[in-house]
Amino acid sequence: MLVSLTVGKVDAGVTVLLTPDKRLIEFPSILLPPNISSGSIVDITVGRNTAKEAAAEEQFRSLQDRILQAFGASEPAAPILRCRNATQTSVVLEWDPIELAAADLISLSMYRNGQKAGNIPRPLEMHSTKISGLAVDTEYSFHLVLRTTAGTRASEKLVVRTHKMTDLSGITITTGIMPASTRENLTRAVERIGAKIVDGVRIDTTHFVTTEGRGTAWEKAVENNIPVVRPEWVTACEQNGRIFGVTKFYLDVMRPGPPSDDQLP
Repeated sequence: MLVSLTVGKVDAGVTVLLTPDKRLIEFPSILLPPNISSGSIVDITVGRNTAKEAAAEEQFRSLQDRILQAFGASEPAAPILRCRNATQTSVVLEWDPIELAAADLISLSMYRNGQKAGNIPRPLEMHSTKISGLAVDTEYSFHLVLRTTAGTRASEKLVVRTHKMTDLSGITITTGIMPASTRENLTRAVERIGAKIVDGVRIDTTHFVTTEGRGTAWEKAVENNIPVVRPEWVTACEQNGRIFGVTKFYLDVMRPGPPSDDQLP
């Protein structure tokens, strides 16, 4: 459609154009021919560009799809909680790395028997925790609560029962320095009582068994307050058919020696 307009006032930025029925239109001066002045008549062709409309629509929809894929196609997943190990007085719980999608993390909390036990420190790095001080042969329920900017997700409740004193399957031993024959005897004894030996000091290591207080593994066990005991402790557990106190079997506790001359009758 061709429209003829009369130039009214010319300004550096905006030019006033008059329609045949004396209506005023403000029009960008930069779009008009040069050297126009008041009284000039300009012809402007007006038409709808459907091709560019379609291209702009397609571009906009593509942008929407990219935003949806980046921020709306997935959402934070509920944590999946598992029991890694249980003993008479403790449990080790673990979970997969948390999935946040495009959300930001607020907190990851552990609940015990429906009550908040505390927040997990460094939840993006830590995927397990040890809970101690539990009662013997007692049932507990645990679940995780993940709070994000996209909402709150809770894991299924995990029910765990601590072991009886006669259940030795939760004993998880890391070994240190000891003679080869002692290590062989220890391995057989551990198998007989249903316990297990693992490589390296881990979060579920319950006892560090060694005959010498040295080495990197021993240092880590001491640093993590894991009981460091002599192999005789495992023998005592086997002979008594129950978990035995470690007090008399600590590595730094003197073994009872032969009676001195003064003690002989």
